[in-house]
Amino acid sequence: MIREQAILHATQAYDDGSLQAELARRVAYQTESEEPGQASCQHAYLNDELVPQLERLGFTCRVHPNPAGVDLPILVAQRIESPSLPGVLLYGHGDVVRGNAAKWDAGRDPWRLRVEGDRWYGRGTADNKGQHTINLAALRQTLHARGGKLGFNATWLIETGEEAGSPGLAAFCEAQRETLAADVFIASDGPRLAAARPTLFMGSRGAVNFELSLRARERGYHSGNWGGLLANPAIILSHAIATLVDARGRILVPGLRPPPIPAAVAAALADLEVGGGPDDPAIDHDWGEPGLSPSEQVFGWNSLDVLTFGAGDPAKPVNAIPPVATAWCQLRFVVGTDWRALERHVRAHLDAAGFADVRIRVGMQAGATRLSPDSPWVRWAAASIERSTGLRPALLPNLGGSLPNDIFADLLGLPTLWVPHSYPACAQHAPNEHLLGSVAREGLAIMAGLFWDLGDQGLALRQAAAETASPTL
Repeated sequence: MIREQAILHATQAYDDGSLQAELARRVAYQTESEEPGQASCQHAYLNDELVPQLERLGFTCRVHPNPAGVDLPILVAQRIESPSLPGVLLYGHGDVVRGNAAKWDAGRDPWRLRVEGDRWYGRGTADNKGQHTINLAALRQTLHARGGKLGFNATWLIETGEEAGSPGLAAFCEAQRETLAADVFIASDGPRLAAARPTLFMGSRGAVNFELSLRARERGYHSGNWGGLLANPAIILSHAIATLVDARGRILVPGLRPPPIPAAVAAALADLEVGGGPDDPAIDHDWGEPGLSPSEQVFGWNSLDVLTFGAGDPAKPVNAIPPVATAWCQLRFVVGTDWRALERHVRAHLDAAGFADVRIRVGMQAGATRLSPDSPWVRWAAASIERSTGLRPALLPNLGGSLPNDIFADLLGLPTLWVPHSYPACAQHAPNEHLLGSVAREGLAIMAGLFWDLGDQGLALRQAAAETASPTL
C-alpha cells in the first residue's frame, strides 16, 4: 500500500463515524483530576478504555501508581518490533478540567459528545481526549496499512494529572528513563496557530505563578474615621505591581526579561499571524514589549500578568480600609530567562522601590523549552505535514502556553514535536469546549503521514540527528 492510500484509510475513521463514536465513549468518562472523588474514573479510562485498544495493536501495557502519592495513575504501553529500529515516545493525558455542567449553553452536557455542524462539543474534546484519540486512530490505520509492521518502535505515555500540574510525572519519567528511551517525542496538545493552518511547535513557554501580599493590620477600620490616616494595602500593592510592569504591559524587572530573540526563531516567526479568527479577541497592538510583532510577543518574549487582585469583598463592599491585599501574578517566559531566581529578582526590585513590606510567595512553576527550527526532526516533520496537506505548516519554536515539555526535552533529552489538532477558540478549560471536525479529519491525515514517513525514514533520521547538533535556543 502506498502512502496516499494509508492517509485515505486514516481519514475514513472520520468519514465512517468511528472516530466520533470512539471519542463519544471517552468523553463520557468524567476524568476530572482536580476532583479527588473522580479517581475511579481515571483508572477506568486507562484500564477499561485505552488498554484494550492498545493491546489489540500489539502493545504491552502497564498502569503505574503515581509516585507523588496521589491517585492519578500513569499508563505506559510499549510495542517493540526490533531493538535496532528507531523509537518514538507518544504522549497524551486522559484527565480533564472540571465539567462545570451548569454553565454550558443550549442544553449541552460536558460528558456527552454533541455534534453541531463542524463543532464537536464535550469536555476533553480539545484537551486532550480528542487529540490523543486522533493520534491513536492514525497509528492504528498506519499499522494496518503497513501490513502489521510500523517500521519503528512505539511507546505511549498517558498521564491523568496534567490539568492538576502533572504531579509525579517528572519523578516517574526519571525512574522509567530506560523504558521511555526513544529517538523522538511526538504528541498533540494545545491549539494550532489558526484553525485553517497546520501547526508544528517544538517546545513551550515556561510559567511561574507568584503571590504578592501586604498585611497592614489585623482588621479593617472605618474609612470615614480613619481614611487619610491609615495606609491602604490595596493602594500600596497596586503601586508595587506597577514597578514590575508598566501601564502598557512592558516588563520592568531586568531579571524577568528574556535575552534577545535568536535569529532562527525570529525567522520562523516572521510569517506567522496571530489572531484574526472569528472568535478571537482583538489584539491590543500597543501592549507588551515595544517594537515586537504579535507573534514575537507571544512566542519569542516574556509576559507578566496579574491573574487575581483582592482586597476587601468586591461583591459586597463596605466602608472600611481593608487590612490586607493580595495579588497572584504570572510570568510566562521563554528559554534563557533566569526564572529560577524570580523571587530574588522581584524581592530586590521591590526593596529598591520602597516596597520592602510586600511579601512574595512562589507557587506553580514549569520550565521553558525550545527546539531549533533547524533540527533534522523539525525539517522532516514540516515536510511530512506539507506533503500530507498541501499546506506549509506554521512553525512555532515554542507554544505560547505551558506544557510539561521540559520533562521530555530536558529530563529525557528528546527532540520534541507537537502537532496540535485544536484551534485558539476551542474553549478549552471553559464551558462549551469543542473540537472542529474538519481539523480532526486533517489531523488524521497528518498523523498517518508522519507515522508512515517515520517507518520509511526513521533510520536515516536517527543518523542525521546524530551527525547534526540540534540545539535548543
